[in-house]
Amino acid sequence: MNEKWSFSRCVAVLTGEIVLLKKISAAQNIVRQAVMDREWTDFDEKTAEVNRLGAEFALLEDERIRLLSALNRVSDRGEESSSDPNNGEGRPLYALIMNLPNEESLELSRLYRELRMETLKMRAMNETLLVYTNEAKTMAAAYLEAVCPARGGKLYTRRGRKVSQDLKSMVFNNQF
Repeated sequence: MNEKWSFSRCVAVLTGEIVLLKKISAAQNIVRQAVMDREWTDFDEKTAEVNRLGAEFALLEDERIRLLSALNRVSDRGEESSSDPNNGEGRPLYALIMNLPNEESLELSRLYRELRMETLKMRAMNETLLVYTNEAKTMAAAYLEAVCPARGGKLYTRRGRKVSQDLKSMVFNNQF
């Protein structure tokens, strides 16, 4: 489906993406804090909220791509055409908006910069959580190796079956 270029719709989509990124960031911060504090109550609901917001963001992202493809078609040919070999992905946003009126160009540029900044903040936050969880897994594996060196790096269920060593979910039984 070819979408027609609309400045007001593009502003609405970019603004919606920024708002959703801020909501996703807040929800991910709650998840991150729960992981750090080892609070697993309602953890599935917290991650489901992040996933739901992510799905909403993906829909807006697809719409933004379609709108920018339409702008690319308009700017390439001076009028809208139904065929676009690049799907708007071949040119950067700033090249696409340079032919727009100055006020529109400035507004889209401002919104796009804000969207990029929110994305970079979220990426940095996710990377710190990933480092934390990887270090926790490494420490748990080293602890198990130190406590039970005879097990040879293997994990077993309580029924004696060998299980994966991914350490996604593990419970220690301290009763003997």
